[in-house]
Amino acid sequence: QVQLVESGGGLVQAGDSLRLSCAASGGTFSLYAMGWFRQAPGKEREFVATISWTGDSTYYADSVKGRFTISRDNAKSTVYLQMDSLKPEDTAVYYCAAASRYDIGPVSAKEYEYWGQGTQVTVSS
Repeated sequence: QVQLVESGGGLVQAGDSLRLSCAASGGTFSLYAMGWFRQAPGKEREFVATISWTGDSTYYADSVKGRFTISRDNAKSTVYLQMDSLKPEDTAVYYCAAASRYDIGPVSAKEYEYWGQGTQVTVSS
């Protein structure tokens, strides 16, 4: 059983940056592909980014490509999401998730086995 805890959310202005962290415990972190998802009020949870268990491969949603960077530190059992040039439409609760059956995480949320509790990101205009 893997436990995931996100941190780093907050209220920022458009154009600012934030770095989210997701600390894992209770499992072998390096065996999991990791993903970040987000959910805005009244909308479905959507894929943001994913990184392979080695950290060598990444994939991003078009809406964040070039602005967000996902990375991981397997020695610290932590995955990060660096968010630059934030926009009001990035406002959402951000979740990290772990998938054990993939080299790199899928874009479908239902393929992930473990989820964190989420951290709120609010971007004001």
